[in-house]
Amino acid sequence: MGAKKKYQAVVIGSSAGGLNALKVIFGELDKRFQLPVVIVQHMSPDADNYLASFLDGMKKIRVKEADEKEIPTGGFAYIAPPNYHLLMEKDCSFTLTVGERVNYARPSIDVLFETAAEAYGDGLIGIILTGANNDGSHGLKKIKEMGGLTIVQDPEESESVSMPRSAIETVNPDHVFKLKEIAKFLNSFI
Repeated sequence: MGAKKKYQAVVIGSSAGGLNALKVIFGELDKRFQLPVVIVQHMSPDADNYLASFLDGMKKIRVKEADEKEIPTGGFAYIAPPNYHLLMEKDCSFTLTVGERVNYARPSIDVLFETAAEAYGDGLIGIILTGANNDGSHGLKKIKEMGGLTIVQDPEESESVSMPRSAIETVNPDHVFKLKEIAKFLNSFI
């Protein structure tokens, strides 16, 4: 039996229903999980940092808003700040921009996923969760094209099925899992 592939980071995209989905995943995530996790959750441009505080309060891995030029570290999750696109540079550091909305969203899942795929190549795990549009589908496709691992939340379990269905149709992901299965799968990398 071959050795398990060495992944370097996880990117997660969610929209409508995302808070509840992330709550389930982070509730099941083992405290020893060491891959950096980078999250784009569609939110109001004037939202506060509630999501980061809420997930951090679950006392699993540390959760914070991403900062300009910060390099993601294992054992931390980073949330794209409201009204900023979160990009990954070739050196894996973050860049925040206020560029045009993509798929009606800023932050855009596609923007993060596409730039993270370029930065991490086949060392990236991309996950699409519940959502009401098709943001993330093209970015997840880019992750798969670069050799990364692609996961989509089972649409039957999603609060909003458009985003997972679009991702499944566009990408043919490696796995379609229920939320607790996503967490169990991530925990297998400990």
